[in-house]
Amino acid sequence: MRRFAVGLFGGLVLVSVALTIVMLVGMRTKYPPVTDAVRKFNRKVTNARAMETAGQPGAYAAVIQHVGRTTGNIYETPVGPFESDQGFVIPLPYGTTPDWLKNVQHAGAATIVFEGSTYDVDQPELITGTEAMVVIPPKYQRSLRWFNVDDFLRVRTIVAESPQEDTDIPSS
Repeated sequence: MRRFAVGLFGGLVLVSVALTIVMLVGMRTKYPPVTDAVRKFNRKVTNARAMETAGQPGAYAAVIQHVGRTTGNIYETPVGPFESDQGFVIPLPYGTTPDWLKNVQHAGAATIVFEGSTYDVDQPELITGTEAMVVIPPKYQRSLRWFNVDDFLRVRTIVAESPQEDTDIPSS
């Protein structure tokens, strides 16, 4: 019986290691069956958990609120943006096909809840890793390179215009 248990445990470890290797290689090479499977798993399992704290101070994820291209419904998706001088840079580990990305591109705008603050953003633009890495801290660059992430979305924060002073008042 003990021999059976050890063999079963060894087999489970071997299968786990094999699945991890397949996932890592599949994500690095952007192999569609793997990226699609990981994306579906995250959509059904991981995203719900991430949304519990996303957007709050100290959370690893922010929330991007976007309008559906065909439904007009408002959706919320957890993302991992990096703040820049003009807005945010968002890594796209699954490439440029996720629905939330298509929605943001179609609308030309979205809202990001990041570290407890809400930002309206516009001017969505796809950029490469070379352009994006200048705003990404080195400790995150390593993991993005490990997974061969080279697609990023740059969005600009919409700055509310301040009321202009009326300078036509005659001075006494």
